[in-house]
Amino acid sequence: MINLMPPDIKQQLHFARLNTKLLHWAITIFIGILGIAGVIMGGQLYIDQSIQAYNNEVGISKDRLSSQKLQETQEHVDNISNSLKLVLQVLSREVLFSKLLRQIGTVMPVGSSLQSLSINKLEGGIDLQAVASDYQTGTQVQINLQDPTNKIFEKADIQNINCTNDQATATRYPCQVSIRALFAKDNPFMFVRNSDGNTTK
Repeated sequence: MINLMPPDIKQQLHFARLNTKLLHWAITIFIGILGIAGVIMGGQLYIDQSIQAYNNEVGISKDRLSSQKLQETQEHVDNISNSLKLVLQVLSREVLFSKLLRQIGTVMPVGSSLQSLSINKLEGGIDLQAVASDYQTGTQVQINLQDPTNKIFEKADIQNINCTNDQATATRYPCQVSIRALFAKDNPFMFVRNSDGNTTK
């Protein structure tokens, strides 16, 4: 078919078609830009929320660590304080262990033996561990230690007596005796160190 349209009209139609295509491309590009911007904004928002959540977790962790360190430090200070008190007591109120052991040995009943002794905390007394041939002998240990004529302890309490009846492990002293004793005030086995360094009974 022969196109008899004037050249001017042909040119206008050509430019109209180009303009339509360009408009379609412009709309497509604009929609693409909006999509990319939405993705970027969504990603940025997610990153900001993640950073905020992480910062919150870090803050909580720091608070927990601070409180734990404070508690551990307080416990450590308390332990040092208790140890210092015990040291001060031992320095200010000393036990003449050589004479004390000799005297305890003389009052132990037949069929018993002293195993160990240790200062208990800050009460001015000691914990004694003894062995005995039977339950009655174990109780006699406590009676002898508490006897005021021995001038050792004002009070002696049995903490525990445990006797083993197993023949396979039978020994001369099958009974374990635990006693907590408080020194008599006038006992000759302890002296007090004064502030000037001198010692008195």
